[in-house]
Amino acid sequence: MTADTPFPLGQPGFVSHPIDRAAHLRTDAEKLFALEGDRKARAYVMHRDSILMTHGADGPRALLTLDEARKLGANPGTIFLGLDDGAPVFGMGIGAASTEDLMGRKDVAVENLRAVAASGAVQPRELSTIAMAKSLVGWHQRHGFCANCGTRTSMSQGGWRRDCPSCKAEHFPRTDPVVIMLVTSGDKCLMGRQSQFPPTMWSCLAGFVEAAETIEQAVQREILEESGIHCTDVRYYMTQPWPYPSSLMIGCTARATTTDITVDKTELEDARWFTRDEAAAMLAKQHPQGLTGPHPVAIAHHLLANWLAQPA
Repeated sequence: MTADTPFPLGQPGFVSHPIDRAAHLRTDAEKLFALEGDRKARAYVMHRDSILMTHGADGPRALLTLDEARKLGANPGTIFLGLDDGAPVFGMGIGAASTEDLMGRKDVAVENLRAVAASGAVQPRELSTIAMAKSLVGWHQRHGFCANCGTRTSMSQGGWRRDCPSCKAEHFPRTDPVVIMLVTSGDKCLMGRQSQFPPTMWSCLAGFVEAAETIEQAVQREILEESGIHCTDVRYYMTQPWPYPSSLMIGCTARATTTDITVDKTELEDARWFTRDEAAAMLAKQHPQGLTGPHPVAIAHHLLANWLAQPA
């Protein structure tokens, strides 16, 4: 990890959160309507795993005026994300038909959010608010009907709730907890590969926390299921919001008590032990076999970098 990275040690993407969520305004429909008309109001426009970006003389820009967003085809519903230095910020969605209408234009594009975040096309301070917009827009698109009675629901509380007019059920956005862990054995660490990874990339193992399970239990279970490794001494490192679609990555470390790997091929393409020197070379993109570690935008990179920063 280089000194000039926009994601220094302990600061992966999506964790910087400068916006004031101003939750007290979500129930004030009159105030929210006025905020939409504020000349300082801006919006992030999301489509699935992508974000609408304009490209002008000053470079790429993701934060649009509401008029710009609507003219480019954004859906009329707005989600109140909060206040940024007093200026209201909203999330908006855009449909597939509207994104197709933008294809071929040089001044605007719908770009993959992972690529945008990793490339530094937007400032790191924006990523947390963008993650909010993506998670909430996606939730509304997937939860248009009441899970209790099947009636179409409506948006309320500035986009932070959906209400059923029939059975009166109230539906709230969910966040899924995911453990992601660096397991070590002496001067070696365990990493795995999934088939969708770039060809050279290896990363920490991860998995969803299940019902009635502690974080420590989830770490031990996932490591055992995916690699056959038993571990202990689970320790918390940090968390990272991960908007794919709406997870909270819970970064942990653990110590292996066994070393023989048995890979679950339904979960991983491969898993293996790497020495400390190999892991350092992978993060620096200097591994003799061309192997690489996770990008600094991801918490997995910081788990590895933090381990490497500790005395051997």
